[in-house]
Amino acid sequence: MQFDGFEINPIHNGEAWKICDFVTANEDRLKRYFPKTLAQNLNPTLSKAFVASKVKAFEHKDEFLFTLNHSETRALAGLIFLKELNWETKQGEFAYCIEYTFEGQGLTSKAIKQLSQYAISDLGLETLQIIVHKDNLASVKVALNNNFKWIKTLVNEFTPIGEQPLDMELYELASKT
Repeated sequence: MQFDGFEINPIHNGEAWKICDFVTANEDRLKRYFPKTLAQNLNPTLSKAFVASKVKAFEHKDEFLFTLNHSETRALAGLIFLKELNWETKQGEFAYCIEYTFEGQGLTSKAIKQLSQYAISDLGLETLQIIVHKDNLASVKVALNNNFKWIKTLVNEFTPIGEQPLDMELYELASKT
């Protein structure tokens, strides 16, 4: 999938170094909402294991990790997860993070638009979710830009490391009305 000089690709084994660099460069941005991804990518050895496990999960349709890359420079601009898959209810949840140098360009919104179409038409999912904290305005904007509807507040849904539990907002996009 391509748009505006960027491409979305499934994770592959050759990306461990890129992901390690991405995670360490964006550590402050990832530590609150992506602590596991951060912990699993603090050095190249950990990243290699992380990537191998995500490639296997992709192959088994347990979780899908996509990379967002600048087509010309090959720079890793972001990671997009399609996770919490329930094949019986045909539901999945998006989680995403963008490299700080690519922030504010609408790239995540465009990537989620393409991946939502893929998830519905190719994977057969019927309900897609985005769960965000109300103060993460950029992430709320991604949901709204892609016609995800606010469903409800999830009380004490997520507990960042060293913090009290946070209420999170659930947004959904349904393929059928």
